[in-house]
Amino acid sequence: MESLVQPFPAQTYLKPFIFIQRQVYHFPLVKVRAGFQIPNPKLEFPRRNCANLGKDTSISTRNAVNDDCLEEWELEFVGELDPFGYQAPKKRKNKEKSRFLDDTEGMDWCLRAREMAFKSIEARGLIHTVEDLITVKQKKKKNKKRFTNKHKINKESEEIEEDLDFDSGEVTGLEDFDNRIDNKTHQLQEKVSMMAGGMFLEKKEKLMQEFVQKLAQFSGPSDHKKEVNLNKAIIQAHTAEEVLEITAEMIMAVGKGLSPSPLSPLNISTALHRIAKNMEKVSMTNTRRLAFARQREMSILVGIAMTALPECSAQGISNISWALSKIGRDLLFLSEMDRVAEVALTKVKEFNSQNVANIAGAFATMRHSAPDLFVELAKRASDIIYSFQEQELAQLLWAFASLYESADTLLQAMDTVFKNANQFQCCLSHETSSFNEESCVENNGDLKSGGDSDPPVLSLSRDQLGNIAWSYAVLGQLDRIFFSHAWKTLSSFEEQRISEQYRGDIMFASQAHLVNQCLELEYPHLELSLRGELKEKIVNAGKTKRFNQKTTSSFQKEVARLLVSTGLDWVREYSVDGYTVDAALIDKKVALEIDGPTHFSRNCGKPLGHTILKHRHIAASGWKVVSLSYLEWEELEGELQQLEYLRKILKDHLGGTEAEMIV
Repeated sequence: MESLVQPFPAQTYLKPFIFIQRQVYHFPLVKVRAGFQIPNPKLEFPRRNCANLGKDTSISTRNAVNDDCLEEWELEFVGELDPFGYQAPKKRKNKEKSRFLDDTEGMDWCLRAREMAFKSIEARGLIHTVEDLITVKQKKKKNKKRFTNKHKINKESEEIEEDLDFDSGEVTGLEDFDNRIDNKTHQLQEKVSMMAGGMFLEKKEKLMQEFVQKLAQFSGPSDHKKEVNLNKAIIQAHTAEEVLEITAEMIMAVGKGLSPSPLSPLNISTALHRIAKNMEKVSMTNTRRLAFARQREMSILVGIAMTALPECSAQGISNISWALSKIGRDLLFLSEMDRVAEVALTKVKEFNSQNVANIAGAFATMRHSAPDLFVELAKRASDIIYSFQEQELAQLLWAFASLYESADTLLQAMDTVFKNANQFQCCLSHETSSFNEESCVENNGDLKSGGDSDPPVLSLSRDQLGNIAWSYAVLGQLDRIFFSHAWKTLSSFEEQRISEQYRGDIMFASQAHLVNQCLELEYPHLELSLRGELKEKIVNAGKTKRFNQKTTSSFQKEVARLLVSTGLDWVREYSVDGYTVDAALIDKKVALEIDGPTHFSRNCGKPLGHTILKHRHIAASGWKVVSLSYLEWEELEGELQQLEYLRKILKDHLGGTEAEMIV
């Protein structure tokens, strides 16, 4: 009995301390809040060395445990650790080490009691028994360590992916981040990119080029089975999104080391062609087309196609150029079309009639001038003129006229081959005009050909005839033999109904009306102008504004506002023989044409065919045409310079006194 009391000081005045082993397992664990303080820091227990254990097992003592080197299970027993999860997870994780053992004077009485009990247990040799009951197994902690290591690895992989991000305009990051953090990250990336004279930005661009070149290595070994399977998957896809997804997955696989690569030049050109064809099939809007073209995967695909162009066949180059014209229209792929023109020049001898027509039509659709290429295309077309079908011939002539490229070689070959009137027939069925996607499908059958013994015969539809006639009018070649025979076939349409309710009828009538006006004004000696009921139908339909709603651009509004300040009697939107003049001085017969971007080629600023035809016709009608180009207007600064420029261009057409009125 005496040995049980010995661990305590010698003087004991209360009930003798009796240790009951059963009660060791039921010590109450009191949850202690971090930072708890006694209201009165000077409050202390009596300085008597006594211990009292009753039914509630409460202990009070003078001395506290002062060991600084306690084991983990001992700290758990005292209450500093919380192994069984009684505290909130965030508090357990962020809680700092307790200072209970350092500050013995301001401690809670419960902690003092536990520490006294701990001393008693230690004195009786029961430490290992209590340790087994309290200590938590370390498996969970090991799992936590593994999880943190995984988290670090994932974080490092995300950082590597951000370094390999090819889209310099895209800010990567987790979607849960705050917008302010994203903005700061973007600003930091821009600053880092501009450091060392843009060295990091150049390195990023170089990395993308190397990646694209790696994907576009076609000289190595190939797996024909993989290429065929990829081609089938691309062709069987029903939407542009599906085609891009299939191609993007293969691009990523090749980038990660898939060899040999199934991304052959045929598959790349087929993917672009199918994307464009599916867009046309659903009549996708221009806004959606542009958004689709600006995707990262699409940019990589186009980049690979540009790298693969020299390895592509003539049909592949044709498909790629056609696809770019449908996807980006006249707003995108400026440098890409320059690349197409450069490569096409080297393979123009391999083009068939379909390739020539599609490539020329693609450049015309995008308003992209390529004079050297069109010279070679005209020569190639003249060499294979026998093989051209009606649709291809109409499309080719339209392309030359739209870009106002010289086509003398081609026109001379057409006069030679189609010199007899019996080689022209009329097809009264309504066929779609040129530039539809079906003309771009590979292997569409043998093309008809002929020779002197069996001359080719053209069966022209109404829309094809309208395109051909308009092209000859733009090029100023209405005295050609081919045009004379083709135009005379219009008599077959005299009994055909031309309605003002259908867009196709209006487009044909508008073209025919413009050509007829050119014949009356510029070539009256040919006596080819329309007469009678057919002329009346075409004139009435051609003048309708149902499908020709004219819009006023901001450039036109700005110039019109300055014209008012000139003091001259300008009339806006004045009609001259079916054409609408932007501004006119009627008494002086001066027509001011305010020509915006749609009147010029996008890459060199050359006037397009429809603009030249309009100016030429208005001039032939006895008006003085003054052209105000947006290219020159944008270089002017302020109204003073703009008014001075207006005075300069109007001076030659107005009297000196009236020109000085522009102030």
